[in-house]
Order: sequence, then structure tokens, then C-alpha cells
Amino acid sequence: MYFSSHNYQKIRVVFIFLLLLSPNILFADSEDISLPDFGDSAGSVISPTYERRLGQMFLKQVRQFSNIINDPEVESYIQALGHNLSSHTDNIEQPFKFFMIDNPTINAFAGPGGIIGINSGIILNSGSESELAGVVAHEIAHVTQRHLARTFEEAKKFNLPTAAAMIGALIIATQDPAAGQAAITGIAGFNVQNQINFTRENEEEADRIGISLLAKSGYDPRGMPSFFERLQKLSKFSQSNAPDFFRTHPLTTSRIADSRARAESFSKKSFKNSHTYELVRYKLLVKSLKTPKEAILFLRDRLENNEGSLEEKLPIRYGLAYAYLADRAFAHANQQIKHLLKNNSNDVAYLLLAAKLETEQSKYDDAFHIYKKAYELFPDYKPVVMAYGRALMDVGRAKETRDIMKNYERHHSHDLNSYALLGQAESALGNEIETAILHAEYYYLAGETKLAVEKLKFIKQRYKMDYYQEQRVTARLTELQYELELEEDIKI
Repeated sequence: MYFSSHNYQKIRVVFIFLLLLSPNILFADSEDISLPDFGDSAGSVISPTYERRLGQMFLKQVRQFSNIINDPEVESYIQALGHNLSSHTDNIEQPFKFFMIDNPTINAFAGPGGIIGINSGIILNSGSESELAGVVAHEIAHVTQRHLARTFEEAKKFNLPTAAAMIGALIIATQDPAAGQAAITGIAGFNVQNQINFTRENEEEADRIGISLLAKSGYDPRGMPSFFERLQKLSKFSQSNAPDFFRTHPLTTSRIADSRARAESFSKKSFKNSHTYELVRYKLLVKSLKTPKEAILFLRDRLENNEGSLEEKLPIRYGLAYAYLADRAFAHANQQIKHLLKNNSNDVAYLLLAAKLETEQSKYDDAFHIYKKAYELFPDYKPVVMAYGRALMDVGRAKETRDIMKNYERHHSHDLNSYALLGQAESALGNEIETAILHAEYYYLAGETKLAVEKLKFIKQRYKMDYYQEQRVTARLTELQYELELEEDIKI
């Protein structure tokens, strides 16, 4: 998705936004390559409390207007990669939330409160896991160095809802530029000409910190300059059609050279992509193509022409099995899955795929036994927990679903999908009040605060609750009503 300079002149607001080239957006000038910087501006630093509050509101806007990938395996992978990087920062108290957006353009962004979104196009176009990690590390560095907080100087001059409105408008713009422009111009008191310029100093610092993070976290520090250089090479194939927005965010060859020099200061050693990275890449590749049949043809060709080792071919077979399954070619999917399990019968991704095959064929008992094995091996891995919970529901064991989901929630709160599954279990058990409370929380996490408030009001009117339930619902209703008042002032 690409935007004109006219639109972006109106939506570049109090927000650090990383927008990289897609393969067909290319530039000619090798000395002043028109890639955007990953930047933000200097200014007054807002309080961490204010930023976290802004982040909560921002995240709900993201959930409403962006197509977040809810696939547990993809979600778990990007969270694990992000948290590995962030755990090696000097500011370990800074919270982070990482997620992937279903969008093939090479695009990523960081929002307030350590919220970082990565388009699927980043991983699809990355040459290595370290290149992907380089993008994430750079964004983390902007957050930890408080670059991002400084971009909210102008927003802080207004009130919290106005600040959230401006950020929400940008999210709308990533999906609909015209709507984003209208939202921005409709915010009372906001002068769209007072835009925050990105600074090279912040970019250079984020490069430096990000490269160090890569090394500390076990990735190749050369991943970041390698990504820059990949885009630099692509830019030489086109002399035109570069959006003006890119020209306002130059990434010079000197910056690329500097990042390369910094990366080369670290000792050289061999870096290997993780198994999960390769599998997630192929899963996203299948999803990115127009039809499963197109994916099948592409992957069969790649498999037949791959001269690598058996291990190198496994991710291709995984993607091919996933494509066959999407095309409901069950016999072919089974053939590929057998190859995978023969190599490693306890690989969690292979087990989940095998169980999914059985489920798609309505062989629920067979699927259940595979999920049970996976859960015994990986009891805290979200994709397994979710899949096993659903499998238990399929065979009529709602109480066990409830138990494992409650246990999961104790350690992984505020998870949209787990709330939904837990609600299904409570409903199957006839627990109307708990089901309704969980529905309200699901609405809130999905960005529908008004629906959540209405649901909580209904619960208070409809049900006779015990003391604990009454206090719980009342407290949550008070909290969400206050938040709803803020949101209703946003006017977008």
C-alpha cells in the first residue's frame, strides 16, 4: 500500500513510522537514496505513565483498523523474537508488545508504550532472520532511547484523547489514506502544518543501539546494514515513481556505510536462521499468494529445484503441506507431513500441522491424540495450548479446556484469542455470568470499548451475582466508562 505525498503531508503526526521500500518501489540516486528513515523527533520527554496510557489507547486503535495476524504460531514467533531483543536492552522495565500485520508491503512501526507492529512483507522480503531482527531492534532502540516519547511533545500540549486521536488517524490512514486525512483535519485545535521532522541524529543512534542489540541477542549485527544494502541495490533499477514522502526521509549511502562499519566491528561468526523463522516465512508465503493452488505450484517448483540438504528442504515441504491443506488436497498434504514427522516426530510445528490435517477431515479423535502429545511436550507454548483447548472442546471436555485456559491466562493476561476460547468453555459449562464477563473483556481487547461497557451494564441488570462477581464487574465498568469518555472525545 502506497500513499501520495499529499496524503502524508497531513498524516505525519506525533508518531514514529518506519516505512521501507517494497521490491517495486525503487530509486535512482545512489548518494541520496530515497528510503525513509526510521525516525522521530527531539522534544520534551513525556512521562512513562502518560506514554503507557497513550499506548493502551493506541493498541486498541491498531486492533480496530489494522489486520493483525492472529495465527498463534506467527504471533508467538514475532513476540519471542522481539522479547529476546528487548531483554538485552539497558531499560528492561520498558514493556513491549510485538505483533504482525497481514500486509505484504515492507513496512513496520513503533507506537507509544513500546508497541511495535511488523508487516508480513518485512519477513517475506528479508534475506535472513538477522535482517528481520535488525528492523525490530532499530524500533526497540527508538523506544528505549526515548526518541519516541519526544515525538509526543505536541500531543501532550493537547489532552490524552486528542493525542490518541492523532495516532489513531495515522492507523486509519495505513488502511485508507482518504479516511486518515479526514480524521486528521477533523481533530480540533490541531495544526497539520506543525509536523515533527525526523532527525538523522536519532536515526544514527537507533542504528548504533540496534546493531549492539543484535549482537547481544545472538543475531548477526550485519543484519541491519544488509537490509539497507538490499534496498539500495533494488533502488538502482528504477528512475521514477518514487513517492515524495520517501524523498523527505533520505537514507544516505554514508549512513548505510556507517551502519556497515559498526556491524563489522563485531567478530565474525556463523549465524543460522532459526527453524521457526523458516517455517513462519513459508506459512506467510502461502497466505500471501492469491490462491493455494498458486502456492502449490510455486513451492513444488522450489522443492524440485532445491539442491540443498534434506534439512534445508524441510521448510519448503512444510509450506507445501500447508498449501495442500488450504487447498483441501488432504492426500498430498499427508504425504508431505509424513516426510516432516519422519525427520522429527516431536517437532511442535509438524505435530500441529498433522493434527490440523486430521481436524480438517473431521477425524477429531485422531487430532485430539496428536494435540495431547504436543501439549505434554510443550505445555506453555501458546499455539499448542490454544489448539489443545479447542481439541478438548471438540470432544466435549469443556471443563478441561477451561482449566488449561485459566492456567494459561494466569501467566499470559490480556490475550484476545484465549479470552474467546475460555468464554466458549464457560458457555458450554452453563456459566452464564462468567461467559458474559469474558465477552465484555473480549470486546474491550478487540477495541470495542462501547460494546464492553454495554455488556457490563447488561450483566449488572440481568444477573444476580455473588459479592466477588459484583465487585469485579462494578470496578471494571467504572474503569471502562472513564476510558470510553476519553475515546468519545476523539471524534474519529
